[in-house]
Amino acid sequence: MKISTKGRYGLRAMIDLAVHSRGEHVALYSIAERQGISVNYLEQVFSVLRKAGLVKSVKGAQGGYVLSEDPAEITVGNILRVLEGSLSIIDENAENSHDSITSIKRCIMVHVWDKMNEALNDIVDSLTLESLAENYRKITGIEDTMYYI
Repeated sequence: MKISTKGRYGLRAMIDLAVHSRGEHVALYSIAERQGISVNYLEQVFSVLRKAGLVKSVKGAQGGYVLSEDPAEITVGNILRVLEGSLSIIDENAENSHDSITSIKRCIMVHVWDKMNEALNDIVDSLTLESLAENYRKITGIEDTMYYI
């Protein structure tokens, strides 16, 4: 399995949104600029993410995007499945398309592919946008700034 550009850029953009939104809308061009991604490409990616309910958009001069849920509730798995489809190591339909599945194929499917799929899904489902945003803040030195009046 290989994650496409759409999946990689989409994940980067969602982490960027989690880091910089803080409840406010973030302009797509700001994300594009910080991440070095074309605005046109991000528009396509965010259209898919919006239709899947992971982000909300607001039009207008002060518009942009905001996460539709708390970043602790959105996992890497949620994002990648929306942008990539199934996160399967192999195309199971192609593997099972022959007349009958041999005992060797079955053995490999159960003891290799299924276990790899399970491990991969466990990993991506355990990583949240919140944890990745927090790790990013630590790495870059961006801290949550509190303003008191």
